[in-house]
Amino acid sequence: MSARRARSRTALLAVTSAAVAALTLSACGSGGTSGGGGDTNFVTGSNGIDTAAHGKRATAPELSGQTIDGKQLSTADYKGKVLVINVWGSWCPPCRAEAKNFQTVYEDVKGQGVEFVGINTRDTSTTPAKAFEKEFGVSYPSLYDPTGKQMLRFDKGTLNPQAIPSTLVIDRQGRIAARALMPLGEDTLRSMIKPVLAEK
Repeated sequence: MSARRARSRTALLAVTSAAVAALTLSACGSGGTSGGGGDTNFVTGSNGIDTAAHGKRATAPELSGQTIDGKQLSTADYKGKVLVINVWGSWCPPCRAEAKNFQTVYEDVKGQGVEFVGINTRDTSTTPAKAFEKEFGVSYPSLYDPTGKQMLRFDKGTLNPQAIPSTLVIDRQGRIAARALMPLGEDTLRSMIKPVLAEK
């Protein structure tokens, strides 16, 4: 490997590590910071949920790769459905607190045109991630993203995931409709999904 290529790889690793560190600093406690206003096209409700009006939503990036079960997954396959994306880590206490809520809501809405995809991050192997899914009965797939590359696909200034846990609701057109930067109870998660599901 040339010295130039080695420096480029080192720089890329440093940027990725810094991004993941920033996510971690703002996360796995009470959640990250949230806000809207200005020209961001989203507002924060009294429940801490950020939402974007139907005509002002940013397109979500395609997320793709290997799941923690070793299968291939692409969120592009879910276009035309409402998609709930949850960023989690097995090491994160708030993620553990919300996991059963997500599974319960998933079971209730999966027959209504709603899909769930997790993004497992910062687990150094799939072993603890698989144990997490088994413990909490999680049956929807999760992309394995140990370095946070999937989260970096979201544009700054959009309703991007900025904490662990983070939850996004993507509308049927593949646009980001809502975001939470905190652990969610069943009722709050349902309140994020319901208005997007009601859209025609």
